[in-house]
Amino acid sequence: MSIGFWQIAIVVILVVLLFGRGKISSLMGDVAKGIKSFKKGMSTDSTEDSEPKNISDNQDSNNKE
Repeated sequence: MSIGFWQIAIVVILVVLLFGRGKISSLMGDVAKGIKSFKKGMSTDSTEDSEPKNISDNQDSNNKE
C-alpha cells in the first residue's frame, strides 16, 4: 500500500485549512533560523576544538593562589 498523489494533496489541504498559510510560513521561517543557528554553532565548535588547551597549567595556577 503506497501513498498516492491524492492522499498527499488531501493532507496538505487539511493542514493549510487548520493552520493557515501565515502560521505555516512563520513556522518554516523558525525552522530555517534554527537550522542556521545549529550550523553556526557546529562551525564555531570545530574552530575552538582545533586549538590545543593546556589544562594542567590552569590547575597549577589555581592551586598556587
